Amino acid sequence: MMTDKIRDPENLNAQELDAIYAISRVVTRASELDASLDEIIGIARTVFIFDNVVLYVHEDADSLEPSYARAIGRGRNSEADLAWGEPIANDVIKTRKIVVRQEITGDFTKDRMKDRYFLGLPLIAGDQYIGALVFVRYGGPQFTPEHTHLAEYIAGHIAQLYEHGNLVTQLSRLEAERQLERLQDDFVATVSHELRTPLGFIKGYATSLLREDADWDEETRREFLTIIDEETDRLRELIDNLLDSSRLQSGTLRMEFQPVRIDTMLKDLTLRGKTFDKNLYIEVDLQTSPLKVRADPTRLAQVFDNLLSNAIKYAPGSTVNITLNTQDDHAHIQFSDQGPGIPSQDLPNIFTRFFRVPNQNPSVRGTGLGLFICRRIINAHDGEITAESKYGEGTTFHIYLPIMNHSSGEDSN
Repeated sequence: MMTDKIRDPENLNAQELDAIYAISRVVTRASELDASLDEIIGIARTVFIFDNVVLYVHEDADSLEPSYARAIGRGRNSEADLAWGEPIANDVIKTRKIVVRQEITGDFTKDRMKDRYFLGLPLIAGDQYIGALVFVRYGGPQFTPEHTHLAEYIAGHIAQLYEHGNLVTQLSRLEAERQLERLQDDFVATVSHELRTPLGFIKGYATSLLREDADWDEETRREFLTIIDEETDRLRELIDNLLDSSRLQSGTLRMEFQPVRIDTMLKDLTLRGKTFDKNLYIEVDLQTSPLKVRADPTRLAQVFDNLLSNAIKYAPGSTVNITLNTQDDHAHIQFSDQGPGIPSQDLPNIFTRFFRVPNQNPSVRGTGLGLFICRRIINAHDGEITAESKYGEGTTFHIYLPIMNHSSGEDSN
């Protein structure tokens, strides 16, 4: 029976020692299990004759599953007829001892594939019982004690490979958990700040209006109430974004698709943009019209509004250029500004949930949800949204949406 440590390599010749050391180096640098096993089996085959090798993993008391198998020698071109040693593996699992067996299934003088030799070894790493490793030979030679001794080293290193893989998996899981905790902490801090800001304005100005020792004139009262109204809208927008992002993340946000004239929506956007900022200037270039897509008009308008809102926050005073044309069978919509742009190292992350470009204007408020929501909505429309930017020169967002079949005959909106 194998122990949890590989024995000192006594009684191995120089070639066998070189192979064992080469296998140990594979284990120490392993990053992918099957690729490492392929490498180990290739090295082992140079010093240890076998035709098939199978690694059975002991899942539970009633389950034994082959997790790795290779046909290397005789019969590798007719794998359907090969023996894979499952009964041997079962015996190894039951006894936790090395099993050596010969099996004759026919006239082996005419077909050497009928003369089968099996060597099964338990795989144990530390206190973990992993399963069984089975070597198969066709037509001999039979497995000798010297062969078994060498196979123990190979099996021991494969057990270590599994132990190493489990350790890497555990470390990756811990790192993922730490990363999740950091993201959650950042999220709580960001959302707390974003919620606290409008609530602070609302509370402050409402308290001021309620003061009995102050006599506010009508203009001041209106100014205070306007701020309260704007901050309430801001608070509602923040909560809506949080809810939308959660539903989009889980795939539970309902959408109502219908034929939509995309050119008409973009024309209307020039008028609606004034409600965002009275100084906002939008130029629209419809290079193809009319153009119909299948969309949820409310959610698609939400994408356009988010892109306008971004331009107002991060490229104030810049003209927003919106163009519409076609590319293959897709509508291609572009939103461009001449703002400060986005650093190249941050560009790949801008559609990530809660991501905000570092070192931007600290007075600009946001949770990093807007572009995440845009991408999820466009993806739900079987479309794509991308961005390109030159730092200091501006940013362009590209939206691609499938064009509806013109022969559908459906009325446009």
